[in-house]
Amino acid sequence: MIPPELHRPIPIDRINAGDIDVRASQAECAALAKRLLLPEIAAVWCRWRCTSLPGGGFAARGHLKAAITQICVVSLDPFPAKIDEHFEVRFVPEDQVGDVDPDDEIDEIPYQGFEIDLGEATAEQLALSLDPYPRKPGAVLPPEASDELEHPFAALAQLQPKPPRN
Repeated sequence: MIPPELHRPIPIDRINAGDIDVRASQAECAALAKRLLLPEIAAVWCRWRCTSLPGGGFAARGHLKAAITQICVVSLDPFPAKIDEHFEVRFVPEDQVGDVDPDDEIDEIPYQGFEIDLGEATAEQLALSLDPYPRKPGAVLPPEASDELEHPFAALAQLQPKPPRN
């Protein structure tokens, strides 16, 4: 198995030791940009705080910051963007995935063995944080790109008599 672009395996006995920072190197940023189909990722940093859960697993809060370049869906120009997000996830042993309340909105990340890959979890959070339709500030659609199509019977609607006003 090929290790992920941002690989930071942390032994589970070190998880409760306080905050854990994951910072991507330039090479890791370049590899992540390729994976996420971005022109560039200049920096990725995530601070994790994990606590043990009864019955196994860990609750985790994270603060993700990234400096990226995206492609505008309107102009197709590259433009810089920043990500600054707080999030929560739950790391659960692979055999316990889905054992919690299905209405719970906290994402579960399965792990095997005695370590958790906080690097891959950081990369996944980055992917989830990306705007699916990035728009460069000030970019506007040209009028011909409007979603409003002329209805084939629009001319007939003009001929229909208007009801009298009271």
